[in-house]
Amino acid sequence: MPCNHEVLKAVPLFTLLDEEELAVLASQVELRSFAPRQRIYKIGDPSAHAFVMVSGSVQITTIDEDNQVVKLSMPIHGEVFGFASMLAQTPHQTNATATEATECIEVGLDDITILLRKKPDAGLALMTVMGKQYHAAERLVRLRAARNPNDVIEESETLSERVADMVASFGGSWTFIIAFGLILAVYSTINVELGSRAWDPYPFILLNLFLSMLAAIQAPIIMMSQNRQDKKDRLRSELDFDVNRRAHVEIQGLAHRINLLHDRIDDVDELIRQSDGVPSSENA
Repeated sequence: MPCNHEVLKAVPLFTLLDEEELAVLASQVELRSFAPRQRIYKIGDPSAHAFVMVSGSVQITTIDEDNQVVKLSMPIHGEVFGFASMLAQTPHQTNATATEATECIEVGLDDITILLRKKPDAGLALMTVMGKQYHAAERLVRLRAARNPNDVIEESETLSERVADMVASFGGSWTFIIAFGLILAVYSTINVELGSRAWDPYPFILLNLFLSMLAAIQAPIIMMSQNRQDKKDRLRSELDFDVNRRAHVEIQGLAHRINLLHDRIDDVDELIRQSDGVPSSENA
């Protein structure tokens, strides 16, 4: 539906416009309403428009190399999303979904062009918004590069998995070995001393039954914990690979810059020689 210029006036991006310019812009843009969980756009959609938050809540997400959903940002009132793709005229690289009843101003590239022609200072507001989004994405990359595999696993672990880890940790400790040995010694000593009155005389058939049941239960629980440790090791290897790959790219970039600096230094040295009247190595 058409947008009221009073709505535009409350948006920080358009505060530099006067009443007449707001009225012109309001006649061009459109106020869109989205229901909760409604998708505004998805990855790969044509980026004909950008959106300015007016009310409600929107979640911007993407899909990483592990096919996991990564939350990039949640724009607040007056912030722009989908703007970079619209300017570059490339398909959207993110998903935008309304998490509650939301209203956004739909802005096209022609609308932004007209706005910047009339008010060039509005470009500073746009650059500020884009800078915030860039820094947020940069911070997210740094955090994901330094992910702790234990933290990643703990985010999705269930109560049964925590219990399995606790059982495996206790079952593989000296505390368990010593305590279990003492219990077996006391149990056997009591039954031997009681003689014919013992509830489990030698060869301790009841005790063997309990030990077999304990081993049958403990073994799969320990295997569950070992499987989780294998997941942690695999995730740690993947994260190490990502870090090494980024480091490799950075080293290549630095080597390229160093080579360029050497070339520039050689050029400057040649110019100095020519200005001083010293023949170059090629003419010597």
